[in-house]
Amino acid sequence: MSEDRKYDLEDRLIEFASRIIDVVESLPNTRAGNYIAGQMIRCGIAPSLLYGEVQGAESRDAFIHKMKIALKELKETRVCVKLIIKKELIKSSEKLNEVRKENEELIAIISKGIDTARKNNQQAKK
Repeated sequence: MSEDRKYDLEDRLIEFASRIIDVVESLPNTRAGNYIAGQMIRCGIAPSLLYGEVQGAESRDAFIHKMKIALKELKETRVCVKLIIKKELIKSSEKLNEVRKENEELIAIISKGIDTARKNNQQAKK
């Protein structure tokens, strides 16, 4: 992201989903491009939608579960981006590198959130 970094996770996830849409729309209209586009549109947008569910979680266990699903989707998105780069399905590597970097940062943020929630959950159960 640029100098005006956003620290609100919901905003970052929505911006990430928007970038994923741009990437998907840039993929070639081939069998491989269409297949990856279908997968990527689902897994790349899912974390922002799941975060809405996370905010309404009814328990810590539900919070952790939904965050783990968001993390899984981000990791699937990472594989899609790597494949697009590997096969050079999109020539603009600068745009893809920004998406890849943000993807890694979001994985780290969500992973840390899960770890913290697990620790808090264990302490609360003692």
